[in-house]
Order: sequence, then C-alpha cells, then structure tokens
Amino acid sequence: MMLKKQYIAFLPALVMVGCTSQQAMQAPPTKPVRQGNVQITQTQRVQVRPAPAPKPAPNVVMTKPAAPTSYNTFADWQSDFSMRALSSGYDAATIQRLLSSTYLNQQVISLDSSQAEFSKMPWEYVDSAVSDARVSTGTRKFADQRALLRQLESQYGVNAEIIAAIWGMESSYGAVTGSSYLPSALASLAYDGRRREFAETQLLSLATLLQRGDVSWSNLEGSWAGGMGQTQFIPGTWLAQGVDGDGNGHRNPWATEDALASTANYLSNSGWVRGLQPFYEAVIPASFDYSVLGTKQPAARWAAMGIDTIDDVYLDANTMMELWLPAGKDGPALLLSPNFDVIKVYNNSSSYALGVSLLGRAISGQSGLRKSWPRYERPLSTSQVTNLQRRLTSLGYDTKGADGIIGSNTRSAFQRWQAANGQVPDGFISQSSAGALTSW
Repeated sequence: MMLKKQYIAFLPALVMVGCTSQQAMQAPPTKPVRQGNVQITQTQRVQVRPAPAPKPAPNVVMTKPAAPTSYNTFADWQSDFSMRALSSGYDAATIQRLLSSTYLNQQVISLDSSQAEFSKMPWEYVDSAVSDARVSTGTRKFADQRALLRQLESQYGVNAEIIAAIWGMESSYGAVTGSSYLPSALASLAYDGRRREFAETQLLSLATLLQRGDVSWSNLEGSWAGGMGQTQFIPGTWLAQGVDGDGNGHRNPWATEDALASTANYLSNSGWVRGLQPFYEAVIPASFDYSVLGTKQPAARWAAMGIDTIDDVYLDANTMMELWLPAGKDGPALLLSPNFDVIKVYNNSSSYALGVSLLGRAISGQSGLRKSWPRYERPLSTSQVTNLQRRLTSLGYDTKGADGIIGSNTRSAFQRWQAANGQVPDGFISQSSAGALTSW
C-alpha cells in the first residue's frame, strides 16, 4: 500500500551515525520516523564482511618453493608443480593422478585473454538475466525446491529467491554446469602464467576435494575458468564454504541440495543481512546533489536528502546504502543495500548483482523495475573507452590507467569532468555523453 508522503525533519542523531568499521551491534529500538515512503528505525549497525579466503588443504603448511616466471613446455610446468605440491605435503598419488590427466588447452588461454569489443549497456545484461526462458524455468524450479529454499532462508537468513536466482544465473538451474575438463583448464591457466597463483591454488584445492571424496574422478567437467557444479564454486571456495546439504557425508557441488545450501552459507558468511532486499528503487528530487553518487551513506542520511523509495519500505537508520544510477539520470535510480555487495562475491559486477536481484524478483512473483531504461543510448567500443581514459587523465581527471574497461575509477573521473563542463554529473558513459572525448 502506498502511503501519503510526509516530509519530517530528522533529528541530528539520525544523520550523524557511527562508521561502518564497527562490528554489527544491537541497540534499543527508537520510535520510527517516516520520510516519504521510507520508515526509518534506529536499531542496528551492519557491515558487509569480505568473503573468507579459501582455506588450504587440512594440516598442510603452504611453504612451497616459488614457481619460475615461465616454462619452456607444459611438461616442464607439470614437473615443477608436482615437485612444489609434494614439498607442501599433498598426497603423491592424488597429485600424480591429477596431473597425468591434464593437457594444454589453448582455447582456455584464449578465452582468458579475450576482451569484448564493446562495453555492454546495463539493460542488455538484465534482459538476458530475466529472459522469458530463464524466468519460466526458474518459476518452476523455485516451486519444486520451495521447501528446501525456505529452510535455507530460515537457517542462513538469505532470501530464498536470491539463492534460486544465483542457481539460475550460474548453471541454468543445474542444466549447464560446463564442458571443460577442470584439471586441464586450471593447468593451462597456470602454465600460461597470467593467473598462475590463482590457478595453482585451485588445482591444489581440487586435489583435496578429490582425495576426501567430495568430488568424483569421473565428473570433473566445469567452466573454463574453474567454476564447478550447480552454483559454479571454484574449488578453493568450495573447500572453505561447501556444505553437506543432503546429509550423505560428502559436499558435492554437482548435488542440488549441497549446491544450494553452500550458496546460502557462502552469502551468509560474506555478510548477508537478514530481511534486506539487495536494492530499493527510488526517486531523486530535482535539487539532488549528484556529487554524493558512489558514496555509502546511512539510510537516514539518504532520506534526509530527499531520496524516496517507490514502494513503502522500512529501513534501519544506520544501514549503509549507496545510490546507483546504472543508466544515468534518465534511467532507474536504485538504493543499494549491503546485500547487493554480498551478491558480488560471486561475480564482482554490479550488472551481475542487478541481474540476480531482478531474476529473484521475477521467479518469486515480484515486480521488476518501474522506471524504463534509456534504450536509445549506445555504448562505447573498447578502443573508445581507452581513448576516453587517456583523454580524461590528460585533462586532469585521473582514471588510474587506460585498460578499455569502464570501472569505478573511470566513472568517477568522467563524473568530475561532467561537473566541470555543464553536464549533470551522473557518471553515465555513452556515445551521447562521452563520444566527444574519445578522439585521441
């Protein structure tokens, strides 16, 4: 039910809240204060915890010799990796069996080094995430697994529809778990050298999973980047976060109950806040100060600045939130909760987190975004982005490098340029807003 807007001034205590470096703590509830459609209560400080680092194999001290910077042949890498793994205490029979099955996969190396020709607009990612097929299948799968998902929601505090949406995004609900032979994919990445430490760590974790029987030698197909199972955990993260959801004594990422329970466990351990949606669609006042975009502010502070949610919501005054305009001033405005950042432990992409959030809404029967996307906007090519980064830096707006990828540093630099050159500083980069800066 939409409530009539009432604009009530906030007490200074609601605005001057504690810093986010403090641990989550309970405080006695105060009388709620309403600002538009947002009812603010002051009860709790929340903090997004970083995802725990993958754990090494049990009882193994990782003091292996350093790897050479390069190898003449793949066989040289295999021999050296084997020596270093054995010196670290890994089981010789497991390492030998694992390496004997590996081969150099040049396609994996090519995929790892490839870069898209054009950056994508956010609605392109969202359109794929909430495609008719993904939503219809997800609705059916959500109903099939409702009892399990609700049990996990109760146990871990993670919204059932978010667990299901990650399942859908990562493997189409278990239907597509990857066709690359994992040992060879990881070995090829290690030999290539660009991400050697990551790949070798995942190989050692995979060896541990094989040795203890969680992963079967006969089922080692996954993503070329190392993801495995129905929710595409990499081996090291599964080693640290995997849960025996079906109670059979093993933690198998290809088993539905294990995969879904492990996803809930991972998100919970990464700082998920029970009862919060990942985002709340909002309305921006005409007098809004766009310089605060990209900052995290207490919910009470956003409400005091006139940021009003479209739906009637209840927020803790101290919950740190961020206002995000994924398509600039002409697109949707989203007030991001700490849970939005938690979703990004799976894929450190705001578009991914938005896709998961919207898919979760769709498969559980909730509405999507109210504000339309500015689909007339067109993206820059990768070479144009590189030129834009160089041009902005030369003008005194440092983008911290020119890699052809639009990240937070590039958006922030462009936003500062917009503010100095008569544009609304919303940080949105497109042909119409930034095309003039791409000639270099």
